[in-house]
Amino acid sequence: MHPGIVLERELKRHSIKQRPFAILLNEHPQTFNAITKGKRGLPVSLAVKIEKELNLPEGSLAILQTYYDINQAKQKLKSASPDLSKLRKALFWDTDINKIDWEKQYTAVIQRVFARGNDAEKKEMKRFYGIAKVKSVIAKDTYQQSMRLIHQK
Repeated sequence: MHPGIVLERELKRHSIKQRPFAILLNEHPQTFNAITKGKRGLPVSLAVKIEKELNLPEGSLAILQTYYDINQAKQKLKSASPDLSKLRKALFWDTDINKIDWEKQYTAVIQRVFARGNDAEKKEMKRFYGIAKVKSVIAKDTYQQSMRLIHQK
């Protein structure tokens, strides 16, 4: 939950209007309104002022903002995927491309694209995963192939 929602509830509970409260705290009313609507983050310095004025536990709003930020970051990571318009669906013939967990299955994805993909698809993998991650998967794969050849002899 965004701390602005909690702040708005606290203001209503104390029968305090936003605009005068924002001015009291030496904050722009528009900025304050954006915070209470969850459209803008709550800076720690402002959180401390609000907590003091409303007799809230110290750090409570700042901690809410931190948890909110963590949750937002997790959501971004979860929804992060390569540009699917640059990948042929035939490359992932055996699975629904929209259901791939790109972070958990990165090794298999990189191996498949570099084994069967074209230059544009390989370029997209480098962009999405980063060159270092792609190189480490390819190096590991090359090492395993070499070991298999050695043990076959």
